[in-house]
Amino acid sequence: MVYTVTLNPALDYEVCVDSFRAGGLNRTQRENLHFGGKGVNVSTVLHNLGVETVALGFVAGFTGQALERGLKDAGMETDFIHLEEGLTRINMKIRSGEETEINGGGPAIPPEALEALFQKLDRLREGDVLVLAGSLPGGLPEDMYQRILARVRGREVLTVVDAARNLLWGVLPYRPFLIKPNSAELGELFGKGPLFGEELLSCARQLQEQGARNVLVSMAGDGSLLLDETGACRRLGVPPGTVRHTVGAGDSMVAGFLAGWLETRDYAAAHRMGAAAGSATAFSDGLATGPEIRALLGAIP
Repeated sequence: MVYTVTLNPALDYEVCVDSFRAGGLNRTQRENLHFGGKGVNVSTVLHNLGVETVALGFVAGFTGQALERGLKDAGMETDFIHLEEGLTRINMKIRSGEETEINGGGPAIPPEALEALFQKLDRLREGDVLVLAGSLPGGLPEDMYQRILARVRGREVLTVVDAARNLLWGVLPYRPFLIKPNSAELGELFGKGPLFGEELLSCARQLQEQGARNVLVSMAGDGSLLLDETGACRRLGVPPGTVRHTVGAGDSMVAGFLAGWLETRDYAAAHRMGAAAGSATAFSDGLATGPEIRALLGAIP
């Protein structure tokens, strides 16, 4: 079973506006509501690929009820902790030539809710996969991901972390099975801008030397790079297609990689499935479906 943890899930309200004008009246041409948060996205794409998954995390208020109900209506399994105060956040995505994001803050998470999450994680066993994805809501300690990984250590649980900056640095000593920075996040880790070529490869190797078993770097239109624990360096391009939006593409790559790995136990196949999933989401108006992903498998250069 693949468990995902999203500490700060969201309703993603996406609007398409012709010639957005700040300070003026804007009318939408198209609107979409997605049930989001990085871990939720991973669970959604895994579900679309036929992989059993449970979405964990915290929800609050009527927005949290809407998110939970929407995921269940889609056939997904959830095990959220319900907070007594606050509201699950709403993130606004404005598409008008370029993408603009306005993200909500999310509810406060009290100590007793954190303990309830730890108790759920205590049920994980050998062969399970745990995905930690996204940023922390305000008020949580910066070592939150480290505390979670310490909780499951020694139980042969495969751990995956998709996070940025200090959150990612902190988990490396726990030898996560997979980390997935994008090229910009990788650059931030080393105090640089977006990385390319040999400099990108060198920084990815340093993350592997610090403890990550497999490092998957997404590079937008330049494809992706995988350094796997066998010592191989694998590069893939992107298939032909029109990018419609990029929200959730990285999460889809994580889900595709895991689906491919669980099916084949082969890193090359996992990488290809991850690349197909990320591209399929970028080419659609929402998170990619299983058929959309599998249709791209043979088109990746």
